[in-house]
Amino acid sequence: MPILEIENLQKSFDGQKVLRGISLSLEKGDVVTLIGPSGNGKTTLLRCINFLETPDGGSITVNGEKIFDAAKAARQSEAEIRKKRLHFGMVFQNFNLFPQYTALQNVALAKELLEKERAGKSLSAREIKAGAEKEARALLAQVGLSDKADYYPHQLSGGQQQRVAIARALALRPDILCFDEPTSALDPELTGEVLRVIKSLADGSTTMIIVTHEMAFARDVASKIVFIENGKIAEEGTPEKIFEHPDNRRVAEFIRG
Repeated sequence: MPILEIENLQKSFDGQKVLRGISLSLEKGDVVTLIGPSGNGKTTLLRCINFLETPDGGSITVNGEKIFDAAKAARQSEAEIRKKRLHFGMVFQNFNLFPQYTALQNVALAKELLEKERAGKSLSAREIKAGAEKEARALLAQVGLSDKADYYPHQLSGGQQQRVAIARALALRPDILCFDEPTSALDPELTGEVLRVIKSLADGSTTMIIVTHEMAFARDVASKIVFIENGKIAEEGTPEKIFEHPDNRRVAEFIRG
C-alpha cells in the first residue's frame, strides 16, 4: 500500500490555475524529486500536501486514510489541521527558525508542545522538556551539529541553520519529509553540507519529497523524478529514464539546460 496517494489535486489563485490535476503516489522509503521551471506549481503542491494551502479539488491519502477530500471538504478546525500536518515534516527555503531560541530549543520546541498536549498530567512539564531536549540533541548530532546546540540562529551559517531546520522537521517523526528548494538561499560552498545530510536521510530510507533545481543531486538521490510544468506532471520515472531517455521533448530541453 502506498504511504501517500495524491489524486487529481487542483489549486487556483485569483482565478489562475496553478495545479491542474496532479496525481502522484509514494511507497515507504521513496525519494521523489520534483523538478521543472520555476513558477509552475511545485511549491504549491508541497504547500497543499502540508495543509499550508487548501486544494480546490482532489484528495490526499496517507497510509490508507483519506486525510483530505475536496468533494467532502468542510471547514476544519486548527486542531484537526495540526493533527494532519503531523504526517509531514516541512523544510523551507529560508529556514524559518525562531531567532530568540537556540538551535536546541528550535528543535525541541514542537516536540515539547506536542507531548504536553498528548500526555496531559501523566508527565510533568520538566519530564516532557527533558525528553524533548534529549531527542533534540540526538537529532542535532545526526545532522552534524552537536557542538552548536546552544548557538542562536544569527550565530550559525546558512547551511547550519538549514541543518537545524531539518533536525526540527525530523523531531516529530513524520511519515514524509518535504523540502522546498532547501539550498536555494545558500551560497554554493554551503550547499554541499545540506545535500549530504539529505543524502544520508535517503540512504536511511526516509520517505521524502524534494523540490530542487540541483539536477546532479536530483539524479543522485531520487528513486523517482517528477517533472512538473504548467501545473501538470509532464513526465515521471526513474532518474535514468528522465535524464537519459525522456519521452517528453520539453523535459529533454530542460535537462540539457
